[in-house]
Amino acid sequence: MNCSISGEVPEEPVVSIKSGLLYEKRLIERHISDYGKCPVTGEELTMGDIVPVKTGKIVKPRSLTAASIPGMLGMFQNEWDALMLSNFALEQQLHTARQELSHALYQHDAACRVIARLKKERDEARSLLAQAERQAPLPASATTANVSALSNGKRAAESEDVGPGGKRMRPGVSDSIIAELTECNASLSQQRKKRQIPPTLAPIDALERYTQLSSHPLHKTNKPGITSIDINLSKDIVATGGVDSNAVLFNRTSGEILSTLSGHSKKVTSVKFVAPNDVFLSGSADKTVRIWQRSEEGNYDCRHILKDHTAEVQAVTVHATNNYFVTASLDTTWCFYDLSAGLCLTQVEDPSNSMGYTSAAFHPDGLILGTGTNGATVRIWDVKSRGNVANFDGHTGAVTAISFSENGYFLATAAHDGVKLWDLRKLKNFRSFELYDQDTPTNSVDFDHSGSYLAIAGSDIRVYQVGSVKAEWNCIKTLPDLSGTGRATSVKFGPDARTIKGSLLFVIYVLWKVDQRIQKHGSHRRQPNIC
Repeated sequence: MNCSISGEVPEEPVVSIKSGLLYEKRLIERHISDYGKCPVTGEELTMGDIVPVKTGKIVKPRSLTAASIPGMLGMFQNEWDALMLSNFALEQQLHTARQELSHALYQHDAACRVIARLKKERDEARSLLAQAERQAPLPASATTANVSALSNGKRAAESEDVGPGGKRMRPGVSDSIIAELTECNASLSQQRKKRQIPPTLAPIDALERYTQLSSHPLHKTNKPGITSIDINLSKDIVATGGVDSNAVLFNRTSGEILSTLSGHSKKVTSVKFVAPNDVFLSGSADKTVRIWQRSEEGNYDCRHILKDHTAEVQAVTVHATNNYFVTASLDTTWCFYDLSAGLCLTQVEDPSNSMGYTSAAFHPDGLILGTGTNGATVRIWDVKSRGNVANFDGHTGAVTAISFSENGYFLATAAHDGVKLWDLRKLKNFRSFELYDQDTPTNSVDFDHSGSYLAIAGSDIRVYQVGSVKAEWNCIKTLPDLSGTGRATSVKFGPDARTIKGSLLFVIYVLWKVDQRIQKHGSHRRQPNIC
């Protein structure tokens, strides 16, 4: 029997007591709930008129296509074809999805590159804006009231400062500045007469026990070389100038780099602290001098870029007043600057010096300036008159370093042929040190602040006890080359000669520490610590 609605054998057969027709239970229930009538006769019909029919389990007969082997094979073939068509459609969709994903990734990468470029341009613009703000013209001081302040190292109205012959006009050293220099000289000279060796100075037996403590690579290894060292004695901060065109400030106590000052385009040839003012100076082979000012956050910002020289700046030296400084260059001139205004007051040219200056240093009293030339001559200048008052000849090769003793009358100069000591009272050479072979120049020389010791850097670092014109100058300690390069480029004494900083290639070496055995027994003697 078949259902009157579907025409198939019902699984749950029911019969209408009104019409006697057979139905599938679920189909007639749905029809009655929707229409309330018999689907065949159209008479009113309710579920109460439906009676279930009890039958045995109904087994549905196979369809005609599954009743024979050829029919089954045809069914399988149809199913296989449908599966292959579905698989082909899925592969097409996958290929399309991959293309869309590749395109999206390419767009994302391009967007990231554009964003990175825009960020870089933004940062560069911010840096230039900050630098322009730092270098904005400042009000001129009383001594330079008629001169425009510096922005990028050149006066704003530079065209108005050009004099006859195309040379730049300078305001000159005023009478008030000369009075300030003279007063400083008188004060320091008076103090020097009463000068005594400080009790905290490291004794000779401590210097004899120099030993390596640590080494610190500060500059880039792809451009190795430290050309200059200076020390902030009050804070024991070491400054280095490198061939990588950076200046680095290093805290020797903590062993940390405080700041890396970038801005020069070529190697930094000279670095100097102006400690009381938190100012730092750097001279470079790019012909410029930069004045860096420490900010409240502890960073050093470039206040001025001085472009008065036309060749490499080889030396920077600070006057004892800490208000003025001098730069020496291979352009055969040296410049006297007002530090606060960043202004070149005078530029002194020496017609007899055709090879330029390679080193410079102020006398401790401040009225004498010593300069070394590329032509092996040491020139002494009167700062007040800017006149050349003495010349020392005898070196071979460029004079690489100059150092005045705190006693006021010894001058040490280094060149290719070694170190020479000069008596400023008699203007003559009284002792020479020929320490290295003819292929090894002497690169640096430095008196300690007490004038008791002299350090020399060449293929190694040597420390001498300062004697007199007639007494011997004994070598206390020879420190070997720790870098393997055979070249120590700079050397500098720390406070009370307790430390010595020396640069070898691109590494600063710390070679002197407190002698714990002597300290344990209560002695005041300490053992040196060389950097």
